[in-house]
Amino acid sequence: MASGPKQELLKSIPPITELLKSEAAVGWLNIHPLPLVTDCLRGAAADVREELLADSAGQCGPGQVTADAVLARAEALLELATTPHLREAINATGIILHTGLGRAVFPAGVVDSMLAELKGYSTLAVDRPSGERIERDELIEYILTELTGAEAATVVNNNAAATLLVLAALAAHKEVIVSRGQLIEIGGSFRLPEVMAQSQARLVEVGATNRTHLKDYQKAITADTAAIMRVHPSNFRVVGFTSEVPLAELAGLAHSRQLTLIDDLGAGALLGLEQFGLPHEPTVRESIAAGADVVLFSGDKLIGASQAGVIVGRKDLIGRLRKHPLMRAMRVDKTCLMVLERTLHLFRDSDLLRREHPLYRVICTPVDTLRQRAKALVDAIAKTAPTATLNIDASQAYLGSGSLPTESIPSVMVSVSVPDLSAADLARRLRMDQACVFSRIEDDLVRLDVRTLTDDQVPAVAAAFERIAQS
Repeated sequence: MASGPKQELLKSIPPITELLKSEAAVGWLNIHPLPLVTDCLRGAAADVREELLADSAGQCGPGQVTADAVLARAEALLELATTPHLREAINATGIILHTGLGRAVFPAGVVDSMLAELKGYSTLAVDRPSGERIERDELIEYILTELTGAEAATVVNNNAAATLLVLAALAAHKEVIVSRGQLIEIGGSFRLPEVMAQSQARLVEVGATNRTHLKDYQKAITADTAAIMRVHPSNFRVVGFTSEVPLAELAGLAHSRQLTLIDDLGAGALLGLEQFGLPHEPTVRESIAAGADVVLFSGDKLIGASQAGVIVGRKDLIGRLRKHPLMRAMRVDKTCLMVLERTLHLFRDSDLLRREHPLYRVICTPVDTLRQRAKALVDAIAKTAPTATLNIDASQAYLGSGSLPTESIPSVMVSVSVPDLSAADLARRLRMDQACVFSRIEDDLVRLDVRTLTDDQVPAVAAAFERIAQS
């Protein structure tokens, strides 16, 4: 039982009915529902009560049980309950397609062009000339076939779903041959053998981890074989004494035995990345031209659009996918299709892509421009947080999200330390600040890589340091 003074403090906590009559609570009720406001008031009162009961040193006083004190706590709880947890963030990590921060930044023109459709009705699953119902993925088939050279295309909610659907629709209860060096695992413990088991296709492993030959595939083909699958290692690399069978040779073998050739490209390059200063990645058009019957790839990696799994290939095979029961469970919503279609339009012109698409604009930003941005950031932070120690250093940025994992992009970073704050504490305060700045920590310093910052974000980062310095 609480002691006499503590018991008196506990009795002094204002009742919820009185708090609801306060000017602050009445104002909240003009905006928020009564049950939510009441829950926050009760939570605030409960927090005060717990602190008093846990106070063995007698440090709590009457100031903690006033109506104003409880209302201040309730206001903080109300703000937490009503502020979206999925919110804008500033990416200063140097990871361009940062999975934790939403991967691709959508082109501004794409977002602006969607406002009317998002605020009203849209032609999601209807053919305008006939007025008849159609499958929603048919609306963007035209642009996917144009950019890839495939006969047909469909879209599901991510590339893992695309893999599962293709295997279930085209190879259930049959064998699928895959090189041992391509039995990938990606984020979230997604492993190809386990997905294949879920699809009811039977995995047949051939070759070795580092070397697989055409004869390995030839020997593995049986009467139960339905497909050969090539999985491009977009999120890892095997180097050294290695070899793999060219896709065109796999196509020749598959087609000579009436098998389906499935090519999982992962990141999904739609054009040559060399023009953006990156090493070559197999493009979807190259896979189709080499003879792949079905090609799978992501929508939110090298395309830089919404999360999606894109499947292109032979018209008859895409038709079978559309009719499979899993298709409805995996279909995408209207927002995904809007973002994907409008983003794909940018790939018709590489110069337009470079100017308008944040992913390719960030990749192509010259290092000299980054140095200027870093200098502006240092000057801004120096004004708002004079005690901070600041340096400009060379850095390496990465595409991220399993895209070109071994390839770095030259960058520039600002290294920061603040007196009496560890790097971990400073990084956390930056994340929790209203600007929501994500950095990285190296050598016990907070690093702000400016390749993933924009010039417009420099003042916001500086303001975050000001608030941290004053706290």
